[in-house]
Amino acid sequence: MRLFYFFLLSALAINLFSCSNKHIANQSRYQFHSKDGKPDYADLNYWAAHPSIWDPSDSVPRPLQNEWRDTSVDVFFLHPTIYIGNKLFDGPNAAIDNAKLNRKTDYSTILYQASVFNQQCRVFAPRYRQAHISTFFLTNKEKADEIFALAYEDLKNAFEYYLKHWNNGRPIIIASHSQGSLHAERLLKEYFENKPLANKLVAAYIIGWPVPKEYISSIPICADSLQTGCICTWRTFRKNYVPIWLRKENGNSFVTNPLSWKTDGVFISRNSNKGSILKNFNKIVPYTTDAQISNGLLYTRKPKFPGSFLYLTKNYHVGDINLYYVNMRENISRRIAMYWKK
Repeated sequence: MRLFYFFLLSALAINLFSCSNKHIANQSRYQFHSKDGKPDYADLNYWAAHPSIWDPSDSVPRPLQNEWRDTSVDVFFLHPTIYIGNKLFDGPNAAIDNAKLNRKTDYSTILYQASVFNQQCRVFAPRYRQAHISTFFLTNKEKADEIFALAYEDLKNAFEYYLKHWNNGRPIIIASHSQGSLHAERLLKEYFENKPLANKLVAAYIIGWPVPKEYISSIPICADSLQTGCICTWRTFRKNYVPIWLRKENGNSFVTNPLSWKTDGVFISRNSNKGSILKNFNKIVPYTTDAQISNGLLYTRKPKFPGSFLYLTKNYHVGDINLYYVNMRENISRRIAMYWKK
């Protein structure tokens, strides 16, 4: 039970990194009703992000709005668990037309995470019947697998619809966080591992979830900042902290350092961190965090930002992307450029 509340508090900490923006949502995007409870991916309301509509993934932090843009690649983004607590609870899997949850999704993860790709990518992020956060703590594994399987079924259907109707042979980035990464690993294995589609994979950013070293055989971990057709992955914690639930892993997970884009244990100073996006989306805060890989995890000293003395958690899961936002944005551009060179 203590473990559950620890994760729940970590999920609630998303308020540090979101919910201060001034955008006004198109309310019609949240007032649709599914006829049979299933998503219809031909209907753009079932996409949290899509290039044919304006959505929060199109937002660019004000200091970066003059940057050159070329959306020559697609990113298929699988968002993390936003379905937490009791207020929005309507079953183990979220209702696809839960208006409050969908709006919360768009103005948290889609704005603060998916937007990192918009300099050179068309962003596709399907809504799906995500598993409630409590699913991660079920002792009945068969029941948990059933709940996650329903969520994955939606994402699989969305990906197949995207491939058939919108991809048109374009290069792809698979990106995800937390629960989204759990499903992204399965998507990579089913559609890319030893498959022709692997030739279209610029990179996969599978963040906030372990990528076991033996899970995917034909897609390597990225060894540097320019490699393509590979996986980048990390989970961020405060230096020397090993969560109880991760102690049995024994380092059996790939890890990428998002400041060096290497997999070694070299410490990279916060001076290399070009900027984080915290509560104010339009303000870039530089030098917040350093980075060093150890025993299958990414570590940083306590982040430095205005008011950080009040930020006491040692689990930086919610900030995996936000803390390294500008460096990640630049790396996406570099890998895409290298993909086109090849």
